[in-house]
Amino acid sequence: MFSYKEATDYVNSFINYEKKPDFSYNKRLLNLERMRYLLSLIDNPHRSFKAIHITGTKGKGTTSAITASILRKAGYKVGLYTSPHLVSPRERIRIGERLIDEEEFAYFLFQIKKKIEKRRKPSSSNFTFFEIYTALAFLYFAYQKVDLAVVEVGLGGRLDATNVVFPLVAVITQISFDHIKQLGDSLSSIAKEKAGIIKEGIRVITSPQDEAALSVIEETCREKKAFLYFVGRDVKFEKIKSSLEGQTFSLQTRKKSYPYLFLPLLGEHQVINAATAIGATELLSEDGIFVSEEAVVQGLREVRWPGRLQLISKEPFFIVDCAHNGASARALASFLKKNFSAGKVFLILGISRNKDVEAIGRALCPLADELILTEADNPRAVPCEELKERLSKLCQKRITLKKNVGSAIRYAQSLAKKDDLICLTGSVYLAGEALKILGEKNV
Repeated sequence: MFSYKEATDYVNSFINYEKKPDFSYNKRLLNLERMRYLLSLIDNPHRSFKAIHITGTKGKGTTSAITASILRKAGYKVGLYTSPHLVSPRERIRIGERLIDEEEFAYFLFQIKKKIEKRRKPSSSNFTFFEIYTALAFLYFAYQKVDLAVVEVGLGGRLDATNVVFPLVAVITQISFDHIKQLGDSLSSIAKEKAGIIKEGIRVITSPQDEAALSVIEETCREKKAFLYFVGRDVKFEKIKSSLEGQTFSLQTRKKSYPYLFLPLLGEHQVINAATAIGATELLSEDGIFVSEEAVVQGLREVRWPGRLQLISKEPFFIVDCAHNGASARALASFLKKNFSAGKVFLILGISRNKDVEAIGRALCPLADELILTEADNPRAVPCEELKERLSKLCQKRITLKKNVGSAIRYAQSLAKKDDLICLTGSVYLAGEALKILGEKNV
């Protein structure tokens, strides 16, 4: 039997493309047949529960969290599988509000290890970190007899290890440019990979999309005879108020009307994610899974999703965010412009390789009174010196380099006055380190 440390050491022994600075997205490296073989070793746990499968570029994690929260409030036992994690690897696998505990984590990984060592074919020896994690999540959900599992895609969709599930509903959040080397350099090519989660005859809901992405989704649905629902047509919303407390909005679906909903997540873009999640849960009624209006209201009100426009303190203001592509950086910039104007802005920025550094910089650097460049403890992190070289033309104010996240935070805190803003962003890994340093609990 494993200890928790032995379990994490074991899963970390597999190749981890989340930490590789560069890799190809192809069938040789990301292989669904290999994933199906792995699951067959543990009796195909993914066939024992009903799933909602969620992909996209922006907001897929948030939409997953909101969907799970609504279904939990509706009285269902709900598994939630997301990636990557911020602080603890156990964050990836939850039932309700509870993370898989250390003993469960170790026990089920040990079961997987035994089955692999007993029956593995030589040709199937190169399982990945994400495949092992996905198998662990599915085995745990099956053991716990969840009513539903909300499963977030790791990367893309078509070749993602999660794409072995046959969901009741597939969800595609907003698509923008990210992972260009892996998924393609056009919205249509990226959308094609995302639309790879659409299965024959299922129901699909999409957030508002650019025309190039939407046309691919529509064509895939026609080919698969899948039923497509649109946020903006089948689910309509109207923003009422946005503040540092959250969002209020009204929403109308084909079946229900919600005159006043409150979402405690910051940023007006989160309303789109909430509308998508509400639409997805309503589509489940076709399968006899019903969600009351009260469950929607309470599910939104009680959702937590740390590291996404998370307000840590108010004197000075300190926000931690995961913006790691141009679109998410622009959404963050819009939020900062609308909500912070009194004091100075200290921007702590660290970005991973294969991200669009310049797009992130164009959105955020003009807002900074001082730009503090740092590096997450991850091999994919772009070195500070390189970031400075690439961003200096976009920032007319002072640029400071701090090699690690802790020193960057301490430096910003030493300068910030009561009305100033510290904003730390650029990658999930950077946000996770910051939350750990800042002592944030229950992420």
